[in-house]
Amino acid sequence: MTSFPTDAIIELTYLIATALFVMSLKWMSSPTTARHGVWAGEAGMLLAIIGTLLNRNIVDYKWVAIALVLGTIIGVPLGKVQMTAVPQRTALSHAFGACCVTLVGTAEFYLRAPAVPKFMMSVLSMEVILGSLTFTGSLMAAGKLQEILPQRPITFKGQNIVNLGMLLVAVGVAVFLVLHPDHTYLFPFLLAIPLLFGVMMIIPIGGADMPTVISLLNAYAGLSASAMGFVLDSKLLIVAGALDGASGLILSVNMSKAMNRSFSNVLFGGFGQEQTSAKGGKEARPVRSASPEEAAEILAVASKVVIVPGYGMAVAQAQHKVRELYDNLTKRGIDVKFAIHPVAGRMPGHMNVLLAEADIPYDKLLDMDEINGEFPQTDVALIIGANDVTNPAARTDSSSPIFGMPILDVDRAHTVMVIKRSMAAGFAGIDNPLYYLDKTLMLFGDAKSFVGSIVRELSGGGSHG
Repeated sequence: MTSFPTDAIIELTYLIATALFVMSLKWMSSPTTARHGVWAGEAGMLLAIIGTLLNRNIVDYKWVAIALVLGTIIGVPLGKVQMTAVPQRTALSHAFGACCVTLVGTAEFYLRAPAVPKFMMSVLSMEVILGSLTFTGSLMAAGKLQEILPQRPITFKGQNIVNLGMLLVAVGVAVFLVLHPDHTYLFPFLLAIPLLFGVMMIIPIGGADMPTVISLLNAYAGLSASAMGFVLDSKLLIVAGALDGASGLILSVNMSKAMNRSFSNVLFGGFGQEQTSAKGGKEARPVRSASPEEAAEILAVASKVVIVPGYGMAVAQAQHKVRELYDNLTKRGIDVKFAIHPVAGRMPGHMNVLLAEADIPYDKLLDMDEINGEFPQTDVALIIGANDVTNPAARTDSSSPIFGMPILDVDRAHTVMVIKRSMAAGFAGIDNPLYYLDKTLMLFGDAKSFVGSIVRELSGGGSHG
């Protein structure tokens, strides 16, 4: 009886893993199937690891075992972070993956040098350049999101020229090495220049652009992994990296459109600098505030309410209290919907993830294009920690840095209520004229406790109608 060839088992394992990766991406495009997508991705990765461990070319499993243990020690705590820290955790994941790609590319070059075929040197150079800049860029992004590094843009005169010049020099070194791979002394420059470029690429980017940056770094990480697949002759890596890279690029394009911003603007613009009023600053402008009791009374007599979640809800971990509010209002016969802006929060889909965690019905989560037409018929727009995505200056003030950015038209609702800790500007550092409208009531306080107080008031009395 002949045994099944190991190579055939590996190829079959890789084929199933590839199919699972494709299905994972497909399923994660919808909230109703997202959980299946995560399971499929995890199963695909497990099969990919098993298939790799069956490879006969592995000389010593001791180092593989050490790597698996170290990866588990690092990975388990990273998987237990608070929901508010998911964006920076995602950036760290990109950094780890990019570091791996860069190290593998470096090892492959020195193993093959000086006789490296031109095609191999081309994809190896692409792998190392993309991996290096993604590594430092992701670390910088994580630092900004964690507020370890300054969140506002850091710019200087001629910055775009310097950045573009560094990138061109790195590409020039790569081209020279493709033609002359025996000049191994140039390879460290192929590493060092993109590492520096990754830092310089992120420092001029403001907080409002971080969701797009995260998805763009995801694309770079995927493309570098795909290039590594060519170097290692791994079809699985080529396909998985291409899926990651393509989906990240498509998402970045869609998010840039949602912000009315180009890639060059995102990567090289100084967006997010604090604006001040020429008439003495926003502190002098009056606002109307309300208590939880007053807010509850207004909500109790509404027929239609639209809740707009933002990063403030995430910071306060208020999603479960928001679910209680939704349940309470719905029982009163009030039509409650959620308005989701594509770039609300710090990463793509941030609000969807939080609300899904609180078991908010998927059909109540409407994107910007679906909900904007309903605001004129909305009695109350309740904004929970969303700043920049509700700023009407994007429509009315041509001097604003966010002018032209599509926003949620909350100012067209009959009454607007905004839960904020203070009058401080949002992550983009831009004052919001919405807060000074006669129809707007500011609800100052922590989102979780304030929503909880509203729920208690609604539960204790008041009736619809």
